[in-house]
Amino acid sequence: MFEQTFKNIDDILHKDAGCSSELDYVEQTSWILFLKYLDDLEKDKKTAAKLSGKTYNPIFSPEYRWEKWAAPKNKDGKLNYQIAITGDDLADFVNGKLWPYLKKFKTDAVSADTIEYKIGEIFSELKNRIQSGYNLREVINRIDELRFRTHSEKHEMSHLYEGKIQNMGNAGRNGGEYYTPRPLIKTIVKVVSPQIGNKIYDGAVGSAGFLCEAFEYLKTTKALTTKDTTTLQKSTFYGKEKKGLAYIIGTMNMILHGIEAPNIVHTNTLAENITDIQDRDRFDIVLANPPFGGKERVEVQQNFPIKTGETAFLFLQHFIKILKAGGKAGIVIKNTFLSNTDNASVSLRKLLLDSCNLHTVLDLPGGVFTGAGVKTVVLFFDKGTPTRKVWYYQLNLDRNLGKTNALSENDLADFVALQKTKTNSKNSWSISVAELVEATCDLSTKNPNKKEEAALREPKDILEEMKLLDKETNQILLNIKDLL
Repeated sequence: MFEQTFKNIDDILHKDAGCSSELDYVEQTSWILFLKYLDDLEKDKKTAAKLSGKTYNPIFSPEYRWEKWAAPKNKDGKLNYQIAITGDDLADFVNGKLWPYLKKFKTDAVSADTIEYKIGEIFSELKNRIQSGYNLREVINRIDELRFRTHSEKHEMSHLYEGKIQNMGNAGRNGGEYYTPRPLIKTIVKVVSPQIGNKIYDGAVGSAGFLCEAFEYLKTTKALTTKDTTTLQKSTFYGKEKKGLAYIIGTMNMILHGIEAPNIVHTNTLAENITDIQDRDRFDIVLANPPFGGKERVEVQQNFPIKTGETAFLFLQHFIKILKAGGKAGIVIKNTFLSNTDNASVSLRKLLLDSCNLHTVLDLPGGVFTGAGVKTVVLFFDKGTPTRKVWYYQLNLDRNLGKTNALSENDLADFVALQKTKTNSKNSWSISVAELVEATCDLSTKNPNKKEEAALREPKDILEEMKLLDKETNQILLNIKDLL
């Protein structure tokens, strides 16, 4: 039901002059879906309050509730087309009345850790791009058919919303920055193994995939008490995001997964001088996939002891600094980090090895990030003790990865199993830090258990061999002719 609805909505938005790409489809579907989700959430809270003999105060004023402006119903529960506004009237209401009302929530909220504040923040960042009020009415009608009341309905919806974010990531226009493959995220979360009570952080939050999957993981680790539930809702997940759309998508994604007031801040993480980070600012767990290949201005680089324009390298310094002593991290980074010979890369590897225990490196094949075309590794480390030994796992698959042949959790099952004991196998091995060249701390290493494939020959060498074979053939033909 959800999947077909999303497809129908994309078809409607494709016809609208204000929406030109998958990014626009996700953005515009999101705000309408979000308001419908909040309407169902309010109904659940009202029912719960009634059962406990309490009074529930709705978030929205009567004229701005979903059932009033979006989907007024007849007595039989069907849409009342006679009073449901559409066309220019609907567009004027949404742009001229609804949006200013929702934006005001940010200033009226009692604190930033409330769902009211997040509503105001979201609608301060977004705008309605659907130009046709008739197209808007069609989209609203489709979304009104959806229900988010049961656990299974919410799970299905959040799963398919992730699918839409993935499509946005495949759509170009830098969409890939929003999406890290979920099988990889789930694997990283399993290996890092957060516990309830840990503070979990992603400073490059994007669509909040790491935080959402950590939430799903923690919900299944034990039977949750009321205190556990409050801890997960209020004081577990934290993130920062620079880009407006990514921030909004990440916030809504967390709310749709069940975190009512996500602790995500719209800010440039790298604008913070890391010398200002105090103990109270630190986290138990860092899970992140910082942007690949970004270049930062000189004034941003001044916030870090190791100066570099490479965005991911600045983020890695930030993550090391913001981890508590004994804290754990799982960070995706380009594999060139392991071997680059520039001063910044060498200094950063030394910092990581000296201040943290880099216990595991997962070497991923190309194609994991569809459309990105880069090879990556995942660094797993604990802060507080220097590295003595690094365990490597090289993911060797019998197929090429791509949009239609994506990475799966099953592909990573062997890694997860062996990582627990750091077992050596045909795909895994260990090296001692004492074996590294001290001057460079080069962490790149070849799998000692994998036979080297014969190197491809140079074209000139192949041509020379062809000439020799032709010469031999001609000589044989001459010999045969003499015998005849």
